[in-house]
Amino acid sequence: MLRYIVALAAATRTHSHVEVGASPRTELDLVQMSRARAMLLGRDFVIPEDVKALAVPAVAHRISLRPEMWVRRITGAHVVDELLHRLPVPRASG
Repeated sequence: MLRYIVALAAATRTHSHVEVGASPRTELDLVQMSRARAMLLGRDFVIPEDVKALAVPAVAHRISLRPEMWVRRITGAHVVDELLHRLPVPRASG
C-alpha cells in the first residue's frame, strides 16, 4: 500500500491541472489514516479500499490547482478522484 500512496502523491505533482502537488507529509498522513481506518474495521492490515476511502478528504485540500481550474470549476477532489481511477490498484499478495 505504501507504493500506492506514494504513486498517488507523485501523480498529483505531475497532473496538468495541479500547480503544487501533495507533499511527503500528505503521504505520511494518508498512511496513518489508512491504518486507523483498517483498525477501526477490525483489521491489522491496510487494503486499497482504505486508501481510496480516505484519499479525497486527505489529499484534495493539500494540492493547489492552476488558477484557470477554478474558472472551469475543477476542484482538488476531482483531480484526486481522477487519479484514483487511473492508477493501478495493488493486488493482494500471498
